[in-house]
Amino acid sequence: MALDRGGSTPLWRQLQRELLTRMEAGEFTDRFPGELALVEHYGVSRHTVRQALSGLRADGVVVAERGRRPRVAAPPEIQQPMGALYSLFASVEASGLAQRSVVRRLDVRADAVVAERLDLEGSAPLVYLERLRLAGGVPLALDRVWLPADLAAPLVSADFTHTSLYAELRERAGVRLDRGREDVHAVVPTAAERGWLECPVGAAAFSINRLGFAEGRAVEWRHTVVRGDRFALTADFSAHAGYQLVGSSR
Repeated sequence: MALDRGGSTPLWRQLQRELLTRMEAGEFTDRFPGELALVEHYGVSRHTVRQALSGLRADGVVVAERGRRPRVAAPPEIQQPMGALYSLFASVEASGLAQRSVVRRLDVRADAVVAERLDLEGSAPLVYLERLRLAGGVPLALDRVWLPADLAAPLVSADFTHTSLYAELRERAGVRLDRGREDVHAVVPTAAERGWLECPVGAAAFSINRLGFAEGRAVEWRHTVVRGDRFALTADFSAHAGYQLVGSSR
């Protein structure tokens, strides 16, 4: 397709749309053309090509790292429906990837800020669990969770290398979460988080805050940083009903 050089749409935007159309048609599955090849094929400047690729990279469609040929980004391996009380452990296992965790901290401590979120006194003891979650042997998420110690103390002796927090909470403490609320934001991980997650500089991630409830009581405050290139949130919607939140196995 020839680009319209006399139109009102910038050349880089036209090129970006053309590349998206070609990708949707199944092109570039083996390799994505380099900058110079695109310059020659479309007769545009290298600056125009870089502007087009920059937008595709920002949208997560193309991976274009310095010194390397651009490539089409692989689809996220783990897709999680919105509006469902889900277990990341179960989601990873359902995707066909082996789930394993590196436990960085598991202890009892006080945290006045978190205690307030759980509707507790500031000095109330909390079970704290911090894990690096791996899917298929590759880092996926850095997960931190706080629970009231009067309910969750039996979890301190659990081995979380390959198990679900919710399963252990049910079996050891008799607590089953029945609802929750999440806030999800796109963030750039800190240098420390990037190191643990092994994601490239500038890569985006999801920052997820979750407040979980059991029989009306707040029993879980969780903060999770998930690699954006390996995890996606999905929802169904219609013109009449808006978003239809999709259920998920727990």
